[in-house]
Amino acid sequence: MGYSLASQWLVREAITITQRLTRQQSRELTREQLLRSAAELFAEQGVNGTSVEQIVERAGYTRGAFYGNFKGKHELVLALLEQRTQRELEEVRAMSRQSGSFDEMIEHLRSWHGERDRNLAGWLALRTELWLYGLRDRPELLPVLADRERRTRAAMAQGLEQGFADRGVTTPAPVELLALIVHALDDGLSIQRVLSPADSSTDTVVDVVELLMTAWTALAHSTAPADGHPAAAPTDGTTGPSTAHPASPGRTRTFENLEKKQ
Repeated sequence: MGYSLASQWLVREAITITQRLTRQQSRELTREQLLRSAAELFAEQGVNGTSVEQIVERAGYTRGAFYGNFKGKHELVLALLEQRTQRELEEVRAMSRQSGSFDEMIEHLRSWHGERDRNLAGWLALRTELWLYGLRDRPELLPVLADRERRTRAAMAQGLEQGFADRGVTTPAPVELLALIVHALDDGLSIQRVLSPADSSTDTVVDVVELLMTAWTALAHSTAPADGHPAAAPTDGTTGPSTAHPASPGRTRTFENLEKKQ
């Protein structure tokens, strides 16, 4: 009898746990769909131009479902920013784990940019809308946006460090500065890609990164003598000798890719 009661209790507990997990999974699904609908609408008509009613209507839920997950639209914006930041960082980290070298990382980036290019206009519109929302309406959101950018640049810096290590050189400038340059170019080239798609391709950003790495590697070589220590600055007022370096296969490929697009 005792065993039977214990068994019944275990069964009830198992059912309760299953129901609890199901409710949690259901809530996560609802939250995900609300965020997805909000992202689409923000890209289409802006944050201020989108109402809670429009978000729940597109997601197929009620206002109660919305407020069961978010206190208001501003909290949803914060959740959307965090979700997209984490998702992009996880994608970059996954590429790093799957890459045995910087060259393999470059190839993964080509595929990643190819996927992003399918909805680049929507991605860029949403990103711009979130910036404008912080600049115009919610200045307290700016530190959140800045933190998102810092985390993205940190992931880029890790990739660049791997690239310099593969080439056996030290960075010719603080890697954080180099990551900032790459990040800014990515933003600018994305804008140009949307405005003038005929003048670029899905490979343009990665081609530019390869070109920069080639130039920065050459600069690192030119400032380091054979013993691996930075060369001393000349004392006669000159800038020092210019050392020519043969083009590497990667550099040749990059220039060929860029020339084909002219």
